[in-house]
Amino acid sequence: MDYLPDWLSALEAEDLVFIKKFILASGSLKEMARQYDVTYPTVRLRLDRLIQKIRIGEQEGADPYVSLIKRLAVNDKLDFDTAKLLIHEYKMTRQKEEG
Repeated sequence: MDYLPDWLSALEAEDLVFIKKFILASGSLKEMARQYDVTYPTVRLRLDRLIQKIRIGEQEGADPYVSLIKRLAVNDKLDFDTAKLLIHEYKMTRQKEEG
């Protein structure tokens, strides 16, 4: 494949494994829960986070710093309140610099 979409290249290896297993399980969250030996809600949460990562990766023209902060929050490496604060302060600083 000559071209990888930005959203796909931004995913981690374990996300790609999850996607592959999900496709091979015909999209069955129950089957995914069995394979990972976790509950259905746990798999649903993982899928929801993966969807958020893909949406973040698809945002054209998005600021790389803001996208990084959002990815960190989705990956539980940063809590959402801190992420919102960092993004807000960053945008305020940029506005001051531009204005």
